[in-house]
Amino acid sequence: MVSLDQVHKNNASLKDYGPNLVAVFVGGTSGIGEATARAFVRDTLSPRVFLVGRNESQASRIIEELRQLNPKGQLNFIKCDAARLNSVDEACKDIQAKEDKINLLFLSAGMLTTKGRDETDEGLDKKLSLHYYSRMRFIKNLLPQLTKAGTVSEESAPAKTGVGSNLARVVSVLEAGGEGPLNLDDLSLKSTYSLRNAAKHAITMTSLSVQELAASHPEVCFVHAYPGVVNTGLMREFGTITRFAIKAMLILAKPWVVPLNESGDRHLYASTSSRFPPRASAGGDDVAPGADGVKGSGAYLLSWDGSTAGNQKVLQDYRKNETGKLVWEHTVGVFESICGKAGVSQD
Repeated sequence: MVSLDQVHKNNASLKDYGPNLVAVFVGGTSGIGEATARAFVRDTLSPRVFLVGRNESQASRIIEELRQLNPKGQLNFIKCDAARLNSVDEACKDIQAKEDKINLLFLSAGMLTTKGRDETDEGLDKKLSLHYYSRMRFIKNLLPQLTKAGTVSEESAPAKTGVGSNLARVVSVLEAGGEGPLNLDDLSLKSTYSLRNAAKHAITMTSLSVQELAASHPEVCFVHAYPGVVNTGLMREFGTITRFAIKAMLILAKPWVVPLNESGDRHLYASTSSRFPPRASAGGDDVAPGADGVKGSGAYLLSWDGSTAGNQKVLQDYRKNETGKLVWEHTVGVFESICGKAGVSQD
């Protein structure tokens, strides 16, 4: 477990990077995304921040509050229905028009639902799209900007030195450690959909894909994080009776609930700590083991407290069978079928 003292010490040091760190928060208008964005704005110098979400009025309120927190920050809202891949592409184009490098891509958009398969107009289940496909689409589109941030020349490098001094990181908040068997013949769950299958597929495909991405993009660090039990705004998807039941359960689970502000601080730590370097920068005694058990491998599966997570019994078998490659090829195939081969990025 990483202590809160360690978390706060790391986050307080982010000013050493100097001004103009760029961060994109997909799902940044509520819950963990908002809490992490607040911590980022608080602890950095003149940050350039993009909040990506659906609720413009809520984003406006948050941006005003963040301006009070750090008047020198440049804060932007990008409206996007993140369940739709074509909307993701439009959001990425807006960001790329303003920035040639991105230091942090933080992905936390999601939903709780009791519905069965609920397809978007693009033919993907909404929950599976939000939790996996759209997140991977953001990553793929913005990899050129992330890679550039991770390969800054010596002359323009930030003031912070040592492992990971050229910050370039992707964090997807889902449930590292909750991996399970995949239906390899139906990865999009067109025929075998259930809420349980949707959860397991999103979690497991994320853990496999971050390993594939780390291997092919060694300048960028990829993190799949489990937040623990955090009281966020996801209950808005439910009816009154269900929301009441969940609130009652949260009261009973209070000793195990991570406060939202603490969750934001801990996710900022996961987003910036030199314990999680990209593969190209691995080194040092304090480097964490990656998803494959190798220190500094560039892909990390983390629990809510910063410790290593991951269902290695499942993941080891999939690594042996190169299932990660199959999953990523499937993912790119889905992108091409919906968005065409051109897309936003040819990376």
